[in-house]
Parts: sequence; C-alpha cells; structure tokens
Amino acid sequence: MTNASTLADSDVHAPTRRDFLYIATGAFAAVGTAAAVWPLISQMSPDAQTIAAGAPFDVDIGSIAPGQQISVLWRGHPVFIVNRPPAALATLKDPKLAAHLRDPDSAVAQQPPYARNWHRSIEPQWFAVVGVCTHLGCIPLYEPNKGQQGPDWPGGYFCPCHGSKYDLAGRVYTNVPAPYNLPVPPYRLVDAKTLRIGENPPGQNFSFDSIVQL
Repeated sequence: MTNASTLADSDVHAPTRRDFLYIATGAFAAVGTAAAVWPLISQMSPDAQTIAAGAPFDVDIGSIAPGQQISVLWRGHPVFIVNRPPAALATLKDPKLAAHLRDPDSAVAQQPPYARNWHRSIEPQWFAVVGVCTHLGCIPLYEPNKGQQGPDWPGGYFCPCHGSKYDLAGRVYTNVPAPYNLPVPPYRLVDAKTLRIGENPPGQNFSFDSIVQL
C-alpha cells in the first residue's frame, strides 16, 4: 500500500517557501480521506523513503471516475491525477480561455517536452501535475465546475492563499501572483489502468530538476 507520509516543519524562525509547503501538506493530510480537497488513494508502491528519493511508482487509475482527481505524494510533493472528461477538455481549446492565460502554449519549461501541448499531458484524458502553486508554494484547490470562481470560470485550480488561478491543464491566468504554470512531473502510462509517476515514456529523457520553478 502507498505510504503517503506527510511532512511538517515546526521551525519557529521565519518560514521559508519550502516550510510552508511542508506545513500545508501536513495540515491537509491530517484531516484524512474525509477531506474532499485532499483525496488520497492507497496504491501499491515502494516505501516512503524510496518515493521521497524520486523512485518511480505506479498508481491505479482504473477506478478514477470522469472529472475526479486523486492525490499522491512524490518527492515530498503532492501530485494531482485527474480523469478529464470531454467537456473539460473542450474548454482547454477555447480561444477565449487562452486570451486570459499567461503562458497558454507552455513556452516556459514547466513540463516535459512530451507534455508541451494544449492539454499538457501524454494523453488528453489523463492529467498529472505537481500541486504546488508557483507563487509561494501553497496547495491549490481543485475546482472543476463552471462558475465556482465567478460566471466566467470554466473550471481549474484556485489557490486560496493569494488568489492565483490555473485552468484544467495547470496553465496560470494573467493578473494573478503566480508567475508560471503548475509543473508537470515525469510520468508515463504503463497501460490503460496504470500511470507511473517519476518515469519518462520510452525514448524520452526529462529531469524534473530542469523545470524553471516549483
């Protein structure tokens, strides 16, 4: 079973960006599976120490319903995995949405080359992204329903700390504090029901350490 161990830092000195992420991650995990914003699913995987070091591990995606998101921990960071239905994918290609995005074409290196496309993923349906706001490292909320952030909201991610917004491909809006799109980790689809975090597809060579900002 997945050891999704949480991290917390009780340092009394001025918190760093990394401290805030650890504290926030611990706080969300403490409420358990009852919290809708942090649904953790147990999966077969290596132990927590191995995962923290960045070792690949498999996630069973066969039971994820359309529109549902699950979360796992990789290298100490939350990774969101979403089953995006056709209606959600249609919004990502809307020119009206692109006009409100800072980097709609993913020109900034915040993802592997194989995820530099309009859906920022290997296959449009399955989206994997590190859930760390690129402003100050908070954990954004998954708000996929239209209208949750106003009448023009098509669905996406909202960071309640300072109001940064991202679409359902993790692309950041303009006029918000966050400067970059959410980072996409190395991953591949092993088969129709298995997504492997931390490993590139065959023939691809991408290091997560090469992204511009976490």
